[in-house]
Amino acid sequence: MPSGGKREGAGRPKGSGKFSEKTKSIRVPEKDVEAIYQLIQHKFYRLPLYQSMVTAGFPSPAEDEIDDTLDLNELLIKHPTATFFLKVSGSSMINAGIHDGDMLIVDRSIEPAHGKIVIAALNGELTVKRLHLEKNQVRLVADNPAFPPIEVKEGMELHIWGVVTSVIHTV
Repeated sequence: MPSGGKREGAGRPKGSGKFSEKTKSIRVPEKDVEAIYQLIQHKFYRLPLYQSMVTAGFPSPAEDEIDDTLDLNELLIKHPTATFFLKVSGSSMINAGIHDGDMLIVDRSIEPAHGKIVIAALNGELTVKRLHLEKNQVRLVADNPAFPPIEVKEGMELHIWGVVTSVIHTV
């Protein structure tokens, strides 16, 4: 009696497995297995993106046409390996639309420049402020008149962690 190899009628019928299509085995380093399982279990979700815009003035008739789908990762994160999230505490950036409890998306790969909102470590303490670079002067400026600008003087330790790219704000 022959042994080994493919036998007629053996195995599960094609397309009847968990994935309803052919699958392929891959080899990965053992140290990465857990991270890969996590990624697979937390699939990215593409949500409907409607064609019509919503007016903030007088109401207009709604359209039911879905234009596309949208993955928030693709929309909000341009450089995944350089991006991190921080939660805001305080109201110094309220006029920039950044409120207490908001989530900031921060990109370390973007060059900090004059006028950009940055995450700065000043003498070891984190703050979110607008970066002002004028002549030989560096200031961290709040977008709330109740908070005075912070002038970075010689002897102070300033490290820019990244540039704020988006704010996730719950209403």
